[in-house]
Amino acid sequence: MFVLMFLRMPISFSMFIVGFLGLLVVASPNAAYAVISGDLWSQFSSFSLSVIPMYVLMGEIVYRSGITGKLFQAAYKWVGHYRGGMIWTVILASAGFGSICGSNSATSATIGSMALPELKKYRYDDELSTGSVAGGGSLGIIIPPSTVLLVIAIQAQLSIKDLFAASIIPSILLVVLFLLIVWYICQRNPNIGPASENVALVEKLKAISGVLPTLLLLVFVIGGLFLGWFTPTESGAVGVIGALVYALATRSLSWANFKLAVSDSLRSSAMVIMLVVGALIFGRFLTITRLPYEVADWVTSLPLEPVWIMAGIFIVFAIGGAIMDAFGFLIISIPIFFPTALQLGYDPVWFALMMCIITSLGAITPPVGINVFVVKGLAPDVPITKIFRGSMYYVYAYLICIILLTAFPALMTFIL
Repeated sequence: MFVLMFLRMPISFSMFIVGFLGLLVVASPNAAYAVISGDLWSQFSSFSLSVIPMYVLMGEIVYRSGITGKLFQAAYKWVGHYRGGMIWTVILASAGFGSICGSNSATSATIGSMALPELKKYRYDDELSTGSVAGGGSLGIIIPPSTVLLVIAIQAQLSIKDLFAASIIPSILLVVLFLLIVWYICQRNPNIGPASENVALVEKLKAISGVLPTLLLLVFVIGGLFLGWFTPTESGAVGVIGALVYALATRSLSWANFKLAVSDSLRSSAMVIMLVVGALIFGRFLTITRLPYEVADWVTSLPLEPVWIMAGIFIVFAIGGAIMDAFGFLIISIPIFFPTALQLGYDPVWFALMMCIITSLGAITPPVGINVFVVKGLAPDVPITKIFRGSMYYVYAYLICIILLTAFPALMTFIL
């Protein structure tokens, strides 16, 4: 499977081909064709799968309405006059956009294209600037309503509502840790993050009024889901209608951008659903071989405490996140490691979110931190080693977060 992926075949097709051929060899041709006909039909006809295009379309409409730029400007006007305030702006805008987008690399590319020229203009240090764009881009996949969390919930048969609810505290904790890291660095060395001029309160209120309707929409969509007003799919549909009403009311969405939003949503949804399909076939193959259960039995028989076994699994996820996009690696690894975590007695929601957080950490760590290379493409004059050094500031925040959530799992599960 990895050979196919390194030959640039999409992850979904790599999993599908290996899973199908594996079923042919290990089981029988009839069994392989039965899985394709029966399981694929049941998967595609599942109502729960329709939640994916709904949330993706909502995010695309909000993005095409220019909300990304408004998020950046609002955050800048409120915190830009503090030391390191522009970096705070990058972190907050990345968190806001990442929750809509759900992709580490896409968040880094979008926010970086707007932020890096501004950071250079205000004489921010290149190492801190580029590293912060890479680090901020890694936040998106754990902040609801994340597309990655949706897919994990479907694949691991978890409640979408529970996964979204449990991710709230880790999301806030990680963002706060990022901001504190920036504050500490800029206090020690004020020259790397100089403060900009303060703006009048009127300007601040005007800036926040531009993003308030979208923020209220997201709160309504997620809040309505938590309060039981509507199902996950219905909440996505409500979000799409709300985003359209907002875009039409503000005249911020042209017909051309609307068509782009729809076509990009179709493309993204097809990619995500094909990942689910590839993971389904690959997972069926692994189930027949009993590999996940053999791994789980072997791991639990080791003369080690469960916490040390889990630490080893965490290292695997950190390495996997470093060599490929977090989304793809999570899809591949869930069928293998999820049974192990359950057999060790860990809460499935806790483990799902820990997978997300640790895989996101891999996006900014050597040897192949995906976000770092995305930022390198946006800032070709900055050496790759300098971007990695800048992103390493945020590794400390991730490590603190991982330690806290491992020591106090109730930070996630108390809300369930």
